[in-house]
Amino acid sequence: MEGDQDTSDFTLVTRKPCFGLPTACPNCLPAYIYLKLAQLPFQLAFNSTFPDSEELPYFESGTYVAYNNEDGGVIEKLEKDGIVNLDSQLQSLPDYLSLKALIVSWLDEALTYEIWVGTEGASASKIYYSDLPWVIGKVLFYKQTYLTKKRLGLTKENAEQREKLIYKRASEAYEALSTRLGEQKFLFEDRPSSLDAFFLSHMLFTIQVLPETSVLRHKLLEQSNLVRYAERLKSEFLEESSSSPSPPLHSFPSSFPGKGSKTKSKPKAEKSEEEKKFKKRARFFLAAQFLAVVIYVSVMGGVSSDEVEYEDDD
Repeated sequence: MEGDQDTSDFTLVTRKPCFGLPTACPNCLPAYIYLKLAQLPFQLAFNSTFPDSEELPYFESGTYVAYNNEDGGVIEKLEKDGIVNLDSQLQSLPDYLSLKALIVSWLDEALTYEIWVGTEGASASKIYYSDLPWVIGKVLFYKQTYLTKKRLGLTKENAEQREKLIYKRASEAYEALSTRLGEQKFLFEDRPSSLDAFFLSHMLFTIQVLPETSVLRHKLLEQSNLVRYAERLKSEFLEESSSSPSPPLHSFPSSFPGKGSKTKSKPKAEKSEEEKKFKKRARFFLAAQFLAVVIYVSVMGGVSSDEVEYEDDD
């Protein structure tokens, strides 16, 4: 899609808005913010049919689609294909890779831990499973929690040690980013980058979604210049310009419109047809998930609850 591009049919498909954010999905929010920082006009659409789909978010324009689970994710795919690239002159800088490692490795790991383990899924169910029947939602939540603990290498024996390491790394990352940023507008002085999109997304999610008791949230709020950084970018890129003062970071408006994008709207009759179509697909999805859970429980049937929770090696 190099060359002249018709931006009128650019669409970003994400999980639904929640907690005052345009999308409460921690995987979708960076892509949304990236397009906002690039000031690329796009429409915003939501898909709650497959709550555990790894394809979300995805960006589409005509026959072109960039999925989250392909080619390094939506942002990297858009940069490779020449649709939009905020990092073209930054990737050779010595600080770029080190900052990227802090944000997409240490901070991403810490946020994942907080969502599924540290806060015991206080927000995860609302983000991913609130549109599903209660039983199915609970089963999928426990399944994802188990997979997350496995991915993070958490066992019954090392849980406390791993938790300390995760929070220690997050604290060090915040301190390093605070020092690097100072009072600059962006991480790289006067121009936005994908790292700003990832970091701003992390900050907004941590402050807006995680409960006040969250350890990660507390560590982030200790860095006052990072909070000011998030306030500035949120006000400039993610809110409609208005004469009224911007609300504080911990109190987003219930709706989250932004310049350069519009939420897709369709006539009621057309929307009703689409909902019927999605409901039919959802039935097959729920049936498949239920069968998968039954098989999973059958396989794990001989394992005690502690072993399932921590993948005990005994």
